[in-house]
Amino acid sequence: MVGRAGPGVTNATGDTGLRVLFIGGTGVISAAAAQRAVAVGHRLTILNRGSHTLRPAPQDAELLQADVRNTASVRAALGNRMFDVVVDFVAFTADHVAADIELFAGRTGQYVFISSASAYQKPPARLPILESTPLRNPFWQYARDKIACEDLLVNAYRQNGFPVTIIRPSHTYDRTRIGLTGGWTDIARMRAAKPVVVHGDGTSLWTLTYSSDVAKALVGLLGLPQAVGDSFTITSDESLPWNEIYEVFAKAAGAPTPQLVHIASDTIAAVAPDIGPSLLGDKSHSVVFDSSKVKALVPEFICTVPFALGARQVLSWYDSNPDQQLVDDDLNATFDQLIETVRPR
Repeated sequence: MVGRAGPGVTNATGDTGLRVLFIGGTGVISAAAAQRAVAVGHRLTILNRGSHTLRPAPQDAELLQADVRNTASVRAALGNRMFDVVVDFVAFTADHVAADIELFAGRTGQYVFISSASAYQKPPARLPILESTPLRNPFWQYARDKIACEDLLVNAYRQNGFPVTIIRPSHTYDRTRIGLTGGWTDIARMRAAKPVVVHGDGTSLWTLTYSSDVAKALVGLLGLPQAVGDSFTITSDESLPWNEIYEVFAKAAGAPTPQLVHIASDTIAAVAPDIGPSLLGDKSHSVVFDSSKVKALVPEFICTVPFALGARQVLSWYDSNPDQQLVDDDLNATFDQLIETVRPR
């Protein structure tokens, strides 16, 4: 157990669990981590706004409601409680992290920050990407904000011993998330035998990791003294070219062989500014990650959901939930516009 935030609790099997607070808890990563934390015997408290979600909290978790952006609201909800571990899944800017440092200094033995692999140097100077790879992303504000959060936390650790652990997942998905640029819009196009836009030449490598696999590593790091003051990449070892990712989704959707129209990322970004930053700052670059560092501390971290299986689970869920099959008409029109620019006249 990390620090002296208070004794753990003993579960039914006699193992000592941890008192864990999740801030968030209903997102792709956090919901899977919540299920995992309860399953391994931790006493889990989830603090969020209590809004409706597709991912319900585990039955054995304690639920607290507060506005996580209102420090007074959070203090009122938590009272004088102490935690062995606090994990914030919804801290995105330095202001969010600064509030956490003020709130949890001296109240937890470990604070886990969910950063992002998009913070790593883009374009990467070499592969595979390691935890020692520089953090720099001039293309995407989201990634720069995560870097600013890390800088603040590392400084707090070095100066005051704030017990931070930094997690850097890459593209994490669950059955509700379609890992394509257009989401369900791309699936609908492929099922209708319409062409789909793929950035670049479709050969850059990308890594998708199923949420339950990420949860194994994340929860495995909770309470480990060796993890404090350190950072960890958590991804699958499976890297696929984007052409294959589209083809796997088409097969899972029962669609014909997809018509892939390759368009330069800069061109897509200029026409579709909503998806441009994440494309230029992440997806257009080949990424291969080395996750051996987290595996050394968490030997149970073995990814058991290869992408081909995960894609089938995603399409099965969407076909069972037709109300979630939402086509973005504006994006659909943008794709048509982009495809028209490269068609022979």
